[in-house]
Amino acid sequence: MQSNGFKILEFLVAFILVPVSFVFDYPHYLKLAVGFLGFLYVLFVLLKVENEKFEISKAIDWPRFWKETCLKLILVGVVTTLLVWLTQPNALFSVLVHKPFLWFLLLFVYSIFSVYPQELIYRTFFFKRYSHFFKNEKVLVFINAIMFSLGHLFFRNVLVIVLTFLGGVLFAYTFHRTKSTFLVSIEHALYGSWLFTVGMGAMLGFPT
Repeated sequence: MQSNGFKILEFLVAFILVPVSFVFDYPHYLKLAVGFLGFLYVLFVLLKVENEKFEISKAIDWPRFWKETCLKLILVGVVTTLLVWLTQPNALFSVLVHKPFLWFLLLFVYSIFSVYPQELIYRTFFFKRYSHFFKNEKVLVFINAIMFSLGHLFFRNVLVIVLTFLGGVLFAYTFHRTKSTFLVSIEHALYGSWLFTVGMGAMLGFPT
């Protein structure tokens, strides 16, 4: 059993020091190395220390999940479509219309190689390691969303920080309620894919 002191140090390094360091200019290969080693550490702790089993629960309430997710996706869709239409009308559904193969390829790569690792780190690992520090559910969700937003600080874009904070709230709430990395990954993939589809991909680092 690792001490609370070790976990606090781990939290400070993994969720504050490393993300903030990515804002500074140093070789990209070093940033990739830090990120890759950090992800290997997360996997090691989940599998060998926390004995986490990466399996899909048979008790998932699929009707409730799809109902809630679709309603939220509709709201996100309306707001972001209006935002892009008002601020960058030329970007509205541009990749989907002009580069459909790129659109499909990137959504596949994004969902598998970006979304799922992020959810392992920011939801599965975070909640497993630190949730006992927070007695209030709302504080836990809020702090998790702040850390998720901080993880996108390297974009140096205020709108990205706001969007990832709001997304972090949704994802943290879903994970806290369902305890399912699979469900929150689906939700994350849907919202992220929509932002790319509607025309906000360049802001979020997608090739366009």
